[in-house]
Amino acid sequence: MDTMTTKERILESALFLFAEKGYEGVGVDQIAEKAGLRGPSLYNHFKGKEDIFNSLVDTMTEYYEKNFVSSKEMEKVMPSSLQELVTMSMQKIAFTVHDTKIQAFRRMLAMEQYRNDTMRAMTTQYHLSILLDLYTGIMKALIDQKVLKKLDPRLLAFEFTMPVSMMIHWIDREPDKEHEAMKWIEEHMKHFAQEYAFES
Repeated sequence: MDTMTTKERILESALFLFAEKGYEGVGVDQIAEKAGLRGPSLYNHFKGKEDIFNSLVDTMTEYYEKNFVSSKEMEKVMPSSLQELVTMSMQKIAFTVHDTKIQAFRRMLAMEQYRNDTMRAMTTQYHLSILLDLYTGIMKALIDQKVLKKLDPRLLAFEFTMPVSMMIHWIDREPDKEHEAMKWIEEHMKHFAQEYAFES
């Protein structure tokens, strides 16, 4: 049973259309049709395409915050071993790869980052800043617990996350390569654990 409101249907329709065709390639009538509406009735909910786009950005920001553990909340579920680090990270990766909304938003960001200042900033935020902040905190905690060698936690976070981010984008471009990419990710994490494990 469809429990979405009309506004939510419009935003979801816009998200998948923007991810497929880009902002400039989508018209209001296309969004309305995909949402199961007649064009004019869409204006009962939004002023136009730009309003839909801005509302979509706000909605997806909230969606990210709801579905990913923030740096502040990480203290409650902080991994205490390298195995826990790998397990937690693989769970996050599986979610971000398979959640259709996050996947579509990532594709939209990839296209619109060169056209829109907000999208450019959000691309840097989601693909770099948030990951580095989150994993810097994790690496610092693991260093303090003598699980990892005493090295720069931000550099460790960079080394741990950036190859993974590259593999996720590969999966977005070539979904049939998911199995291969996930194997690379797992091997990368095992190598990281071997190289940087604390030596008593």
